[in-house]
Amino acid sequence: MNHQKTNIRWTVVSLMMGLLLASLDQTIVSTAMPTILSEFGGMDKFVWVFSAYMIASVVSMPLFGKLSDMYGRKLFFITGISVFMIGSALCGTSQSMTQLIIYRAIQGIGGGALMPITFTIIFDIFPPEKRGKMQGLFGAVFGISSVFGPIAGAYFTDHINWRWIFYINLPMGILSLLMLLAFYHESREHKKQSIDWLGTIIFAGAVLCLMFGIELGGKEYDWTSWRIVGLFAGFAVLLLVFLFAEIRAKSPIIPLYLFKIRMFSASQIVSFFYGAILISSATYIPLFVQGVYGGTATNSGQVLTPMMLGVVASSMIGGRFIGKTAYRNIMLVSVAILLVSSLLLSTMEINTPRWMVTIYMILTGLGIGSSFPVISMSSLHYVGFAERGIVTSLIAFFRTIGSAVGVTVLGALQVDYFQNKLQAIAANSPLAGQLGDGHALLLPQVRSHIPAAILQRLTGALADSIAYIYSWTIVFVVIAAVMILLMGRTKMEFPQKAKARDDK
Repeated sequence: MNHQKTNIRWTVVSLMMGLLLASLDQTIVSTAMPTILSEFGGMDKFVWVFSAYMIASVVSMPLFGKLSDMYGRKLFFITGISVFMIGSALCGTSQSMTQLIIYRAIQGIGGGALMPITFTIIFDIFPPEKRGKMQGLFGAVFGISSVFGPIAGAYFTDHINWRWIFYINLPMGILSLLMLLAFYHESREHKKQSIDWLGTIIFAGAVLCLMFGIELGGKEYDWTSWRIVGLFAGFAVLLLVFLFAEIRAKSPIIPLYLFKIRMFSASQIVSFFYGAILISSATYIPLFVQGVYGGTATNSGQVLTPMMLGVVASSMIGGRFIGKTAYRNIMLVSVAILLVSSLLLSTMEINTPRWMVTIYMILTGLGIGSSFPVISMSSLHYVGFAERGIVTSLIAFFRTIGSAVGVTVLGALQVDYFQNKLQAIAANSPLAGQLGDGHALLLPQVRSHIPAAILQRLTGALADSIAYIYSWTIVFVVIAAVMILLMGRTKMEFPQKAKARDDK
């Protein structure tokens, strides 16, 4: 591929801005939600502000990945960022919770294009010896956004206006778009193929059933209700129909032969479980800090910062070791650190010092970070140029699905454990029905009305419930470790090294 016309440096800056926008908007809304709710109401709908974005992005990722393989990366990066900016502008003008949810879905469709195509372009424009470092750099951007988002959301909400959490995307998005138009030039001819519309529609339906089941189960409806059971049954049926359709498709949206490649399949499963582990830390450590220590939202943001630094450092280091040793070796170090951090997190209690939690967070970040560059590279190892887009989109797809499933499963376990403890503490108290999963303990007005002795026991129960879910993340880590062992001894080989070996 000829890149004489492409300005690599400015293309990288453009892509980093696009990735930052898409990944930031998964988290930036969280700290603004109390203010948005006070203006719009609609407490019963607020979860959909997050779910609409996630569901839309998950459904669109594989489609955009496949289309970028067929018609070029540049076209669909531009399409994605344009749709994302339209959604952002609309979100900023929302006058009701329903409008905001619809506009967030539009944003999510755009975000579903930006994330996978960004990583694919990086793979396209850099030679093998530089890909690991660049994937590490971009993985660090993704990690930063997961922690920086809530902090940025709090700043705009407190000091400007909550609508600016969306408007800020416009100048950054326009700049990213203009730079990509000016500096990135594709020179490879993409083979135009027929679009697998049947497979696309069936796949979208299957993913929608799965995501709606995950998002509604245990919240809007009981897990055993006919609606939730029906959604999961619909997912299972549509998945089987999709597999049958893809076998017969001339140009399938997801080439099933990819899953016969052991390296590819193992990498996707690792991506799924690492997504679940990452979301558990981003979700429950802030709850521990605020609910157990009585800290503020700012305090919980600060405790995530060490994890962010660990993610950035590990992502950069992992990227540098690609090509020097097997993918499996880097990931074994990663999963060993994650196992230690999960074991330590499962020992947390009400008297655990704050500095110890900070160390646990650093270890978690160090364990997760290297997966961003390594899994991106290992998934693509045996894959040709024509499938790079779809493969990269599947990495993001499985990581996001893992996050959704992880936070749902762990959330159900935490609520069940906390409620059982609660019954023993306040069985005959109205508190038992008000505290839910413990988030009510974050509210000063609730804490101030609870007697000190009871509050001590309640925060102890909350601490125990969070430690309990981290004992379950150990299972996730162990499964990931097994998949990592299946990756074998393969490592990235640079063309000049392979040639030198052949000449001998």
